[in-house]
Amino acid sequence: MNEEPSRTAFVAAAARAAHLLVDAEPHIFADTLAVAILGERAEELLAYHRAHGAHPILSGARGQVAVRSRYTEDRLVEAVERGVTQYVILGAGLDSFAYRSRLPVRVFEVDHPATQGWKRRRLESAGIAIPETVAFVGVDFENDSLRDRLARSGFDFALPSFVSWLGVTMYLTRESLIRTLAELPPGAELVADYLLPAHLQDEAGKTHFEALARVVAERGEPMHSLFTPEKMSALLEEAGFRRIEHAAQREAVDPALWERRDTLSPTTRFQLVHAR
Repeated sequence: MNEEPSRTAFVAAAARAAHLLVDAEPHIFADTLAVAILGERAEELLAYHRAHGAHPILSGARGQVAVRSRYTEDRLVEAVERGVTQYVILGAGLDSFAYRSRLPVRVFEVDHPATQGWKRRRLESAGIAIPETVAFVGVDFENDSLRDRLARSGFDFALPSFVSWLGVTMYLTRESLIRTLAELPPGAELVADYLLPAHLQDEAGKTHFEALARVVAERGEPMHSLFTPEKMSALLEEAGFRRIEHAAQREAVDPALWERRDTLSPTTRFQLVHAR
């Protein structure tokens, strides 16, 4: 409505940026462009992390986005080594991969046209060039066909592809999830994150989830879907995926990255899933 990215897109970008500014080394993930893309919103959003970085909700947010981004891009590197040449980012938001990576892939950023318009203006203002390998795929998921929009943007359905879907599944109903999965390119490799039900979350995870759920609901972005790993596997199998692997935060990255001198620690709130 206001032609800006969603609140969750801003919060995720701020958490990626704050990880480099607030947390000690070793850094789990380095989004070196997040501050520039946030622009005038950066000071406001990063102030919370600078002032209250040890708070479990803020440190949990930084850990969550850092781990999911690192895990996804590590899997993408492996996929490129196997011959993948196209990368589709569903709900791209303020993701910066296309502007800092040198992987030889064509990138298709899929999101609402209003979000993409805001992001492109920010990239221009920050002096960040948009590579020729990037295509902005404007999709209204309630009314548009993802496959049709990808085809119009130059996506080649005959070539292998990799799809990331981060920070989105928990905000959609099961029906919407199935509909979107059915629209993915045939043969695609997928990494997504999903929210675990309360009985599978540890205390730190529950604290973070309860606070986050309340805030996003108040801002008009309520959460709809929670999955056990078994139910997420069943959902993906229904959509035709096989070779499904789940990863908790602790096991999603190199164990050495959890040997820390700060407040970051893995929680059992979100899981990652990798499927082909």
